[in-house]
Formats: sequence, C-alpha cells, structure tokens
Amino acid sequence: MAKIERYRNDIYAGVLGKIIGVYLGRPVEGWSYEKIRDTFEEINYYKNHKTGAPLIVPDDDISGTFVFFRALEDHQYDPELTAEAIGDAWLNYIVENETILWWGGLCRSTEHTAYLRLKEGIKAPKSGSIKLNGRSMAEQIGSEIFIDTWALANPCNPERTAKMARRAASVSHDGVAIDAAVFLAVMESMAFEEKNIDRLLDQGLTYIENEEFKSLVGELRERCAKAEDWREVRQWIAEEHGYDKYPGNCPMITNHLTLLMALIMGGDDFQKACMIACSAGWDTDCNSGNVGCLNGIRLGLDGFSKGTDLRKAVADRMYVISSDSGSCISDAVLETRKIYQAAAKLAGEEVKIPSERMAFEYPGSVQGIMPYDKNTEEQVLTNIENTFASTGEYGCKLEFAGLGAGVHASACVDTFIDLKPKGVEGTSYFDVLCSPSLYSTQTVRSVVFAPEKRNPQLRFFIEYFDEEDTLQVMHGEPHCLEQGNNELTWEIPDTKGHAIFRLGIELTSKEGLTGYVVIKSLDWSNTPRAYKLGRSMEMTPSLTPWTTTTAWLKTFVSSADHFNPDYTVTFSICHGQKNGVATTGTGDWKDYEVRSKITFSQQEAAGLVARAKGHRRYYGAVFTEGYAKIYKQKDEERIEIAKQSFPYEIDQTYDFCFRVKEDHLTLLVDGQEVVKGTDKEYPCGQAGFVVDRGAILGDTFKVEAV
Repeated sequence: MAKIERYRNDIYAGVLGKIIGVYLGRPVEGWSYEKIRDTFEEINYYKNHKTGAPLIVPDDDISGTFVFFRALEDHQYDPELTAEAIGDAWLNYIVENETILWWGGLCRSTEHTAYLRLKEGIKAPKSGSIKLNGRSMAEQIGSEIFIDTWALANPCNPERTAKMARRAASVSHDGVAIDAAVFLAVMESMAFEEKNIDRLLDQGLTYIENEEFKSLVGELRERCAKAEDWREVRQWIAEEHGYDKYPGNCPMITNHLTLLMALIMGGDDFQKACMIACSAGWDTDCNSGNVGCLNGIRLGLDGFSKGTDLRKAVADRMYVISSDSGSCISDAVLETRKIYQAAAKLAGEEVKIPSERMAFEYPGSVQGIMPYDKNTEEQVLTNIENTFASTGEYGCKLEFAGLGAGVHASACVDTFIDLKPKGVEGTSYFDVLCSPSLYSTQTVRSVVFAPEKRNPQLRFFIEYFDEEDTLQVMHGEPHCLEQGNNELTWEIPDTKGHAIFRLGIELTSKEGLTGYVVIKSLDWSNTPRAYKLGRSMEMTPSLTPWTTTTAWLKTFVSSADHFNPDYTVTFSICHGQKNGVATTGTGDWKDYEVRSKITFSQQEAAGLVARAKGHRRYYGAVFTEGYAKIYKQKDEERIEIAKQSFPYEIDQTYDFCFRVKEDHLTLLVDGQEVVKGTDKEYPCGQAGFVVDRGAILGDTFKVEAV
C-alpha cells in the first residue's frame, strides 16, 4: 500500500470534521458567551433550526479553505508553491463584492483588505504584511481558518506543511497570525500518526520562534491541567486575552487560545471538543471548524461514532463558493478527492480515484443523497446509509418498508440552489453563488444493485425551475430492476435553459415490498449534448425592462459590473475594466462549441470564453481593435494565441461561435472560420462571456458537444 493511501480515510475524516465543526458553530457566530449559555447552555448539536438559519450554508471558513488550496492544482502540485501563486488564486476564484469577504472593506476586514491590495498589483506576501496594513489588520483569525487543507495534503510532513501554511497565511496576515496558522497546521499534519494532544502541542511549538506566543500556549496548557471545568479556563481567556485586549474585529490570540482549550479539555471526545469551541463564544464557527478538522484527522472516522450522530444530518453536503461556479455544489467526498490527489502528487505517488461523480468510496459517505421532501405522506423510504460497514463494499443503500401501490421510496441530491429564502435575516451572511452541476441533455448513468428476484421499479426524475421560477418535476421511464447489478441511463430532458434543482431516484411497486437497493455509482459528466437558453421573454414571459433577477440568470456567475437579463434579447453584460467575465457549466466540460449572437458596443474587447476555471484562467475569443483574436488568460497575463484582421462594426450583431476540441481553438463568425490556434494548457472548463471596458448584448446562449 502506498504511504498516502494509508491516510485516505483520515483525510476524509478531516474534511468531515471541518464542515461539521463549522455547521455546529455557525448559528451562534457573533453571539456573546452569556447569550449562548442562557439560551442553549451548551452547543452539543446543530442549532440552526432554533435560530432560523439553514444547516448547510455558504461560509468563509469552508470556501476559503477549499478554494484557495486550488492554487496547488493550478500550479501542477509544485511543492515550492509561492505565496504569490496563492494570492493569484484569490484573485482568480473570489468574485468581487459577492459571497465571502465583503462584510468589512479596506482596513476593516483583513481578508477584504488583502484582496484589494492584490487587486492593486501588490503581490503576496506584501499584500498581508504588517508593514503595509498595520498590526491590528494583520493579526486577526483568518490565517488560521483557511489553513487546514495545506495540512491535509501533507500527512506526517510537518516541514512542508509549515512552509506551505506560512506562505498561504501570508497572503492576508502577518505576525502572530502566521505563527498560529503554522502551529495549527503542523499539529494537523502530525495528527495522522501522533494521537496524543500533549505531544502534538510540543511538536507544533518546535516550528515557532515567537517566544511570547510559546509562553501563551504554555500558560494555557497549565491552566487546562489545573481546571476542573472548561469554563474556568474560558474565564481566564476572557479576563486576560478577550476581544477588548486586542485591536481589530476578530483577534487571533483570543480565538487561538479558545480552540486550544477545546482541543485539550475535549480530549478524545470529538463532540465535546466542538461543544466547548462553540459554547465558549467569540468566533464559534471558525474555532469549531479548526477543532473539528484536527480531531477528525486524529480520531479518524471512528471518532464520529462515539457520541451523537453528527454525520447524518450533514450527509457530506457543502457549498464551496467561487468563480469556478460549477464546483460550488459539492460534498465532502468530492473535496477529499482533490486533497487526496494533491497529497499523492506531492509524495510522488499514484492513487486511484473513481471517475464517477458519486461512488460513495468512503465509509459512511452518502455524497448528499437525502430523502425526497415532497409528497411525504406517501414516502416509505426508511433509511439511507453506506453499505461498507455491513458488506465491505461501497454503495449508498436506500431502504424501504411497505412499498406498494400509492406510495413511493424516493431520494434526491441537490444540483443547484433553492431560490426560496434561506433563513431569517441575519442568520446567513453570504449568498449562495453557483452554477448548476447538472444540465439538460447530459446523460445520467448509474449502477444499481437489487438483491432479490422481486424488486421495485426505479425511475429518475428532476426538479427544475420553470418560466415562473417555481419548481416543476419531470420523470424518466421506469426501469424494472433485475437481481444483481443494473446499468441505467437517462438523458436529462430539455428544460429550455431553466435550472435543474435536484436529481431524484424514485422506487415504486404495485406489490407490497420491504427491502433495499444499493446505488453503486451515480454520474453525470462532460459537456451537454445541446444545452440552450433562449430569449429572455421566452424564458420569463412576465419579464419587464426593470427585472434584474431570474432563476435562469442565476445559473451564471458573473464578475462583470453588470450582468442582467435584457428585455429584447437574453443578456446584457457591462464592465468598466478589463476582464468582466460571466460563466456557467462545470469543470469537466471538455470539447464543445459555445455560441451566442452578440451585439457589440463601444467596448475595448468582447466575446466568448471557454474552458474557464475561475475568471482569470480561461480561453477567450473576442473582437478587439479591428481584429478577431483568441487568447489565453492566465492570472494577470493575457497570452495571444492567434489573431486575424476583421473589420467588425459597432452596433452590429454577429453569430459568435467559439469551438474548443482537444488542443484546437477556433472562432467562427456567422458560420465562417475566422481565426484558429492551438494550446493545451486548459483541457476543460466552463463557458460564458467576457467584456473589457464596455458592454455587449448576448442573444441566446448555446453549448453543444463536439
């Protein structure tokens, strides 16, 4: 067995621990210790239902952790990855003024400040330095909350972990904030083998030179050793190191001491440690997320089964918000695969990763499969669980009881966002910004095991938003399940460009049945056969010139200044600077044509993008300054691939088609090939529009596999 393969399940446990910790702490983030104590006494389970917040939320702790880490993949898993490269990932994946980081502003929010410095051209690590931003900005908690993935990718390699953690933290922080991030990351790296908290603390400190920081950690350990209850230690933190003792909004020292207290006094009890981190107040979701990740690694998957079941409600679900919008609807298995692959590459090893979107290849994993929540009176699904514990083989078991005429056993997985309000105002700070993971004319493939001679019928279904932005259902044809493995396919019907919210599995039977089936795999991938959005008035008949938001528009994620439905055509895209991008689709769209009828205005350059991974890494095909041009955007650099003189006219409409097939890139205008070139750096990715300093109208939008 390869070295990294030994740590496979513990990487997954670390990811699970991170998101569980965040979800436990998020509903009471910003609450005082006294309010938490008086309302709940202790946070032993999810309190979202008590506060009006959703359970699965977009969160800076989750998005920053898993998004910024993608710098490693973008740079071919370079073990010497620089702070500057990680800063470039911030610029590529963050959508300015949207989702995470935008609550504060310059010199108010540390992360927002760092982003604006990067945008100004100030490279990391200077972007996060005390010299530039001041100590109060630089020594906040953000460096720590984004650090876990760098440790997860370096099991038992504290040297490289410390180096990567230091560089990642320096994009936005400095001083003691970097010390704390390195300290925590080293402990997480060593926790793959070392399970004793005291020894982990000792090992982490060997990578720290700051004597004041080491002294603080030492004093905390002494107080934890003497205290009979965690609240005694919390009182000392509040009196000596509370928020009022440090400048800034969310000081590192207060929160770092709190999470260390939770780790020490929680011992080998995963739930107790997260409870302490959440119940102590201050930055509850950040502290609990870090505690959860370290203890997930240290205690492994068994650590989740020793108390209250914290996994079932979560069901692996998570949002990872970025401009790589097709990857936003994610789950713990999908994110683990990325980290596991990175860990193997860094170790010079090869590991096998399933090609299917869902293979349920970790113990207990269900990858977001949940009971269908409509027609619940007729629902006879009784349980959803992974089969590994009982059979030694991976799969998602759907159990049912009393299945017969008039009832169903149905499960589903989200592929987009629910447009209904997500909770009471003030309970979720960030909007979910994403593209669907599933599109019309894609083919769903599944292997379903049926154990009996008599089995239920299975049919797939989708929920999608119609022209009134209300949810409708479409069903596929029923499949009669035979004993053994059944290979099933279904091409997703044309929803006329409207977003698909869920993919479902429905089991029915005319005769009474009690039993189960096992979903061995479930997949949809690569480019849709023919996905099309029509004109605005076709998509939304009630559209007015003042309508700015529709469900179908939300399938695009835009970093342009203005991206709106146009009353006469489909889209209006306007941007005052270079590189206003709007994209849809998923990262596995490979060989395709993207097409729209574009009316050009007084822009510097504009056209279509293909194979985008973020909004600063893509291929562009544009009209600019009397030329038709194909280029590669690679972070701040725009690399010309090919160009041809083309006398386009302002206020004229052109049928624009950008074809990408293997390493061949071709722009066709009004059906005629105008310019072509070759490049192989970006093999797949999303499609959309780009505008430099100006505006265009886009009439319809079509993506077709080639």
